[in-house]
Amino acid sequence: MPRVRVPAVVTACAAVVGLVLTAGCSSGDGPGQAKGGVDVVEKGKVTTCTHLPYPPFQSERDGEVVGFDVALIDLVAKNLDVEQKILDTPFENFKTGAFLNSGECDLAAAGMTITDERKKNVDFSVPYFDATQALLTTKKSGVTALADVKSKKLRLGAQAETTGESYATGQGFDPVSFESSDAVLNGLRTGQVDAVVIDYPVVQGWLKDKANADAFALGQNIETGEQYGFSVKKGNTELKAAIDKAITDARADGTYDALYQQWIGPLPTGRS
Repeated sequence: MPRVRVPAVVTACAAVVGLVLTAGCSSGDGPGQAKGGVDVVEKGKVTTCTHLPYPPFQSERDGEVVGFDVALIDLVAKNLDVEQKILDTPFENFKTGAFLNSGECDLAAAGMTITDERKKNVDFSVPYFDATQALLTTKKSGVTALADVKSKKLRLGAQAETTGESYATGQGFDPVSFESSDAVLNGLRTGQVDAVVIDYPVVQGWLKDKANADAFALGQNIETGEQYGFSVKKGNTELKAAIDKAITDARADGTYDALYQQWIGPLPTGRS
């Protein structure tokens, strides 16, 4: 099914930047109920908030939003007998649950790490992806580890409001913050920074491009024990259960592994 990117706009309910959005700000055909009694903010659709681009989890291709996260939520939509609609929204809203609480979206899917801090504001699905961070550097920098970045006093970058940025800060860095993953890569390409910390699958995707592979080098892989989850408004147990079921069923019947290989790459060691 086509999944068109719809930019989220500030509505009359939140005309001032920084205000918490209020309920009743969704647009379209109005609220409805999906199969199984799951309430949705727009009739016939499950509306996903994401932040583009973040390949291989979600990005635009030929006018359509595609990726690993998108494919998994398509399974949820199929089970609920609705279509998936995707809104492109600022990443910082995922930490607060603002667009979920406002009634703009039913769920958030954005390669988002499950953390105790975020759990205070949203409810997470079962984990669907084991993530690590990675250091990507310019080849001319000659560095392979964060220790090299620190000792040479080089500039480190990260995507704003992410666990990569938090990790870098926790290691004593003051990273340059970029609004999106594309901006992170552009910052590295244009010399604004000498190295970046970002999710390893994102780095994998970048290095598939020959121009990137010629210019950049993968440094250390940083094991942080992170797991991604999809989030819903606190207390939305029906939708959370539907998402959990779709993930669990996909793992059991082989669909998850097929999607993983399609969008991420070879399965982790020990799985086939």
